[in-house]
Amino acid sequence: MSKTQVQRHTRWGIFIHWFNAACWFFLLATGVALISNHDLNPLGAWYPATVRAIFGGGANLLAAHWGLGLVWLAVWLVYLVMHMSRFVAPFIKEIFTLDPNRDLEWMIKKNLQMTLGYKMMGRLVKPLGWDGHIPPQGYYNAGQKLVAQVLVLAGAVLVATGLMLVSSKYFLSAADAWVVQWSITIHFIAAGITTALLILHIYMAAISRDERPAFISMFSGTVPLEYAQHHHQLWYQELSEQKPSEVV
Repeated sequence: MSKTQVQRHTRWGIFIHWFNAACWFFLLATGVALISNHDLNPLGAWYPATVRAIFGGGANLLAAHWGLGLVWLAVWLVYLVMHMSRFVAPFIKEIFTLDPNRDLEWMIKKNLQMTLGYKMMGRLVKPLGWDGHIPPQGYYNAGQKLVAQVLVLAGAVLVATGLMLVSSKYFLSAADAWVVQWSITIHFIAAGITTALLILHIYMAAISRDERPAFISMFSGTVPLEYAQHHHQLWYQELSEQKPSEVV
């Protein structure tokens, strides 16, 4: 690849990405340790016992989980208020703007290409009337949009159920126990879905060689020119027309 770089992420975008990642790993680690049912704990009884010992008991562990969760929410609220028009609204618009035909074609072709290679993908999609080229994508490809949509919705569910669980200690009575139980169940389901998608995200960004420049861009803020043209052609064309100075 050439040394020419294209601006992709701002400093604020990089900050919120890594802040989100750090909080999530802590919340996941402490959340799993809060599971006291040995039949449900995915790592076995040793893990919650070890983590609870580190925190000095289940009560302290729960307080740490709640505390960081509230800090995470507070930072996000500040970020949303400060950057709604510049970053947040465009991001939401981008991930929920779909081209059904192009995005479906991309999803099918990309998965076949990643598992079977370009030649076999081209042969398999020929009966559908498609050629062997991956459809051009915008700032996010169809797969990234789908993952982002689910993460946004699951995040909202985690916030709502998490606040319900925190408030249950102070405002709910024994008669409301069913609300707490359902909140716990939904909270863990949303966390499980989010974890599965984040594992996929980590693989695609940090391990897959094809997407390695995207991972590096979360430190540098830029991607190589060829990567932008090949993986996000529609975004690159738009960027070149509107902000030629972004190519450095």
